[in-house]
Amino acid sequence: MKAAGLLVACLSLLLLSGRAHAEALVLSLSNHRVQITSTWAGSDLVIFGVIDNDRRSVTRQEPYDVVVTAIGPRASTVVREKVRLGPIWMNLQQRKFFEVPITVAQISSRPIAAITAPDLRRRFGLGLEALLDPAGYDLIYDPSFRSALIRLQRNAGLYKTDERGVTFITPSIFRAIVPVPPTAPLGGYEVNVALYSGGVLLARESTNFEVSKAGFEQAVATAARQHPYLYGLATAAIALIFGWLATVIFRRD
Repeated sequence: MKAAGLLVACLSLLLLSGRAHAEALVLSLSNHRVQITSTWAGSDLVIFGVIDNDRRSVTRQEPYDVVVTAIGPRASTVVREKVRLGPIWMNLQQRKFFEVPITVAQISSRPIAAITAPDLRRRFGLGLEALLDPAGYDLIYDPSFRSALIRLQRNAGLYKTDERGVTFITPSIFRAIVPVPPTAPLGGYEVNVALYSGGVLLARESTNFEVSKAGFEQAVATAARQHPYLYGLATAAIALIFGWLATVIFRRD
């Protein structure tokens, strides 16, 4: 029922739009706020899209392709190459990546390599390698470090791809599931949707959502941010109380 409601809302937006264009995208996201509690184990967001064609649109000889890219907060990180010398592991080389996405989910209607040419993939950030721009490195570009970063983020469940994840309900209506991993960092997330046909970019649109704490976790975080001194005193008092209780419980008569 919720998915049906999203589809109706998306179609309503399409009917209300009166822009003159060849193709445009109208998007609807199932939730713009993901709240984390102590029992939260990740979630999935559903995005619906409608391809809006007007009378200026030409008949496409190739089918439509859609790529959905969800990008989380950015941070700088260091990737180190380790070598083993006997029983000891030592750092040999390292590369620093500036302001790279902590989380990425890229979902497409078919494999990225089949959608458009390599130069356009690099230009528009299609594929995890293209999203990690070599211009963001601090030293001479070495693809092995970029591959290592992608592998580490994949293993942590923070980088995900699904090359068959966009489903066309009709030739002009599609849906996709955007995963939010349980280790997703707090902050704003941008969801970019791109429409292609015959290897050519036709339209782009974006939406967003936010990951935030809820319940007791949010109350503690808010108290620490808004009243740091009182929070520090309360934390110290709780530590003293627990320390005193431990001495009472485990003391020897």
